[in-house]
Amino acid sequence: MIPGFRRKPDLALDLGTCATRLAVRGRGVVTEVPTVVAVQHGAGGKTVVATGIAARKMLGRTPAATEVVRPVREGVVVDFDATEILLRAVLASAGRTFLRPQVLVCVPLGHSEVERKAVQSSLRAAGAREVMLLESPLAAVVGAGLPIERPVGSMLVDVGAGRTHVAVTSLGGLVVGRSLRVAGDAIDAAIASWLRDEHGLLVGEHTAEAIKLRIGCAVPITPPVHMRVRGRDAQAGGPREVELDSDQVARALAPVVQALCDGVLAVLRETPPEIASDILEAGVILCGAGSRLRGLDALLRDATGLPMLSADDPARCVARGACRVLEDDALYARLVEG
Repeated sequence: MIPGFRRKPDLALDLGTCATRLAVRGRGVVTEVPTVVAVQHGAGGKTVVATGIAARKMLGRTPAATEVVRPVREGVVVDFDATEILLRAVLASAGRTFLRPQVLVCVPLGHSEVERKAVQSSLRAAGAREVMLLESPLAAVVGAGLPIERPVGSMLVDVGAGRTHVAVTSLGGLVVGRSLRVAGDAIDAAIASWLRDEHGLLVGEHTAEAIKLRIGCAVPITPPVHMRVRGRDAQAGGPREVELDSDQVARALAPVVQALCDGVLAVLRETPPEIASDILEAGVILCGAGSRLRGLDALLRDATGLPMLSADDPARCVARGACRVLEDDALYARLVEG
């Protein structure tokens, strides 16, 4: 019997900065909710108002006594209580079959021991009996269908909300990897900062993300696309509207996408020559919700000289990969930490 097989979990969790996804062995991803919790402060303490989608709709629109919390930032649990509240709801969505479940949870590359224990403690407080760990880039490689077990080098760039993972793998392990704090949230922040500096317009997280999704691009596109943006005038204080185009957004995002390119190039410089040859032949897989930014693939291709390929259903690569690890005894024994 494979060591650890007897206690192999039935549930896999991708606790992301933007979204939390739960997968069930044999069924795939069953739950996907924003990693957001809304609480109300009163004389009796904190009361949960909403979690997930309902809480996300409240961002920037709550009264003074209500707070909307994003409990995970850059892949790290920053609010233990809010994370526990969210995870209770997520685990409950798997059904009554999984009372006190064992859970495989994906954690960012380079997580400190304290950060890993915070994730495990949050899950145990939410009702998990035992918590196993799997590094997110390894799960993403499996979810993208790359040959992680073979003596062939593979490279993946996973652009999430809080972090970007750049990973080179071979023979079931990580050869070179970096975790960059340059990802979707940094893109949103760059857009909001540019609007404040260039137009004197203040916008919230929700609006900045909407701009990214509708007209965001890593390089100028032809023809440019336009969008009307509403916010608060930084000086007058009243509401105001401006028109943006995709070329302006590309300029706003230039420092962020350059930092991402630099991170990818740094990993390539550390990659052994034989594996570099494999990557040149097979290309680099892009995944994560942030990888869908227009022109990012072309920018990385020009910077590295390597083919850039998009994974199927890129936002769910980590969750799908973790679920596949649960279904494959050999992968589980090789990749999962106790």
